[in-house]
Amino acid sequence: MASLVRAISGQLDRPVFDDTGLSGAYDFTLKWAVDESDLTRPSLFAALQDQLGLRLDSKKWPVDVIVIDRVEKPSQN
Repeated sequence: MASLVRAISGQLDRPVFDDTGLSGAYDFTLKWAVDESDLTRPSLFAALQDQLGLRLDSKKWPVDVIVIDRVEKPSQN
């Protein structure tokens, strides 16, 4: 599932977290429309549901962030 989550996260350009509880290796093929002009394939959301029985839900998760509030040039010693 980790590989699938990384691929989906990259495709959607946003964080995706695995909340399935599934472990182990799986062999599958997932076909979806990479862009909206491809009308022959389903969207990523529909493909996950129809082909793998998985669903993407929007949830709020804690995410680690780094905040830089000030930058200074180093002083010369």
